[in-house]
Amino acid sequence: MTDDKLVIEEGSVCNPHKETCGISKVVFYVSFAIAGLFVLWGAISPGSLNTVFNAILGFTIDSFGWLYLLAVLFFLLFAAGIALSKYGDIKLGKDDDEPEYSDFAWLAMLFTSGMGIGLTFWSIAEPITHYINPPFGEGGTTEAAELGMRYVFFHWGLHAWGIFTLVGLALAYFQFRRGMPGLISSVFYPILGDRIHGPIGNAIDVLAVLATVFGLGTSLGLGALQINSGLSFLFNIPNTGFIQVLIIAFVALLFTGAAVTGIEKGIEFIAKWTVYFALGLMAFMFIFGPTTTIFDILVSTTGSYLNNFFAMSLWTDAIEQKGWGGSWTIFYWAWWIAWGPFVGQFVARISKGRTVRQFVAGALIAPTVFSFVWLAAFGATALNLEIFHGAGIADAVNADLASAVFVTLSNYPIAMVTSIVAIILVIGFFVTSADAGTFVLGMLTSNGSMEPSGKVKGVWGATIAGVAAILLITGGLTALQTASIAAAFPFMFVILAMCYSLLKALKEDHG
Repeated sequence: MTDDKLVIEEGSVCNPHKETCGISKVVFYVSFAIAGLFVLWGAISPGSLNTVFNAILGFTIDSFGWLYLLAVLFFLLFAAGIALSKYGDIKLGKDDDEPEYSDFAWLAMLFTSGMGIGLTFWSIAEPITHYINPPFGEGGTTEAAELGMRYVFFHWGLHAWGIFTLVGLALAYFQFRRGMPGLISSVFYPILGDRIHGPIGNAIDVLAVLATVFGLGTSLGLGALQINSGLSFLFNIPNTGFIQVLIIAFVALLFTGAAVTGIEKGIEFIAKWTVYFALGLMAFMFIFGPTTTIFDILVSTTGSYLNNFFAMSLWTDAIEQKGWGGSWTIFYWAWWIAWGPFVGQFVARISKGRTVRQFVAGALIAPTVFSFVWLAAFGATALNLEIFHGAGIADAVNADLASAVFVTLSNYPIAMVTSIVAIILVIGFFVTSADAGTFVLGMLTSNGSMEPSGKVKGVWGATIAGVAAILLITGGLTALQTASIAAAFPFMFVILAMCYSLLKALKEDHG
């Protein structure tokens, strides 16, 4: 094995750092066929598809909800432990490699591709929903509001970024330190050896592709729901499935075009401007919203989150069995796992030249802090309006989760302007996430090529859009959640095995 060339399959030689890798026929066609059959099934018989997915959902949550909790906590602790260990100084690349991107550009691309759409969608809808229906105790009380904010921080905090960080770290290490292709299967070379180039490696990569397709489909569906709600709130455009499909089609043209133009031209530009819009909207909320309340909730909820960290991490809702944990925590953990190969691969792609410790600190701590500030700004504002001013935020959430942001903004000056900014922000997150995902899917199905062809990226852009549209048509938000949990389950075991393989490789490197 040389540093930059590997025999990939059937004797072909591939340099993963140049556009010399053709598609991996097995991974591409098997993944595309499965995703295509899903889209076709949903188009022909949406009712039966919804029934099957709901059955899968019920079985997974009832039988393995506890495993999701243990696995995700382990992923977080493992990533943090590697950074704090003697392996933290190992560079993700050659010893003299330097980072390709500035810290700001790196963090902007990392954050916007990671969870931008979800934060915009849930930053108000989730705390208000928990205030009405908390995991335990009585709803509609100040205690329920505090508990709700704590769980919002929990769902969007260290656990989510722990998954992304772990997968990204493993991929970056094998890609840039060992000179292997940008494939999930490459991570398993210390365990499987050359068998990663055969059926086992192909199966691992197919699982990664499918998890990415359905995870992205969920996120894009949420984005379409929120864009439609914003347009309906501002311009009385009907809030219907047909309009949402049109939105998906329009944005698909944008993100597929961005992916085809290349990562430097497309993703970096959109990511930076999306962050500027996000910072502007958040600053507006700090200035015109209940500033003191926002800071109070940010500080107190962070303390409560840290104090109850392990209790929340291992709570299974075993006694009351309200189904709250399955609807919220398990959904989120599965969603983040499904996003693991996509976000991890993309973060790895932009992180060459950083040490293991720098990578973990940047990918784990910085986005978590930003998420907490964002959630406090919007969640505290919405709770303040609902509890002390009777602004009807809870009624809006009950009627349409996606409208919560726009109803909240309508209580402050220049509501039309800030609502339009919010829509632009959702579109920016939408395009950036799907853009990065399309790029990663191209890599995964092109033998790890760092420059997959425009045709391959175009195929996956259309496929993601089709999956998102079918999920919305067949069952709306419930179908989106169900697809994430179903797709993530097998990939959870892949990440568990990834931990052992990475540790084995780091030991060899350090020695």
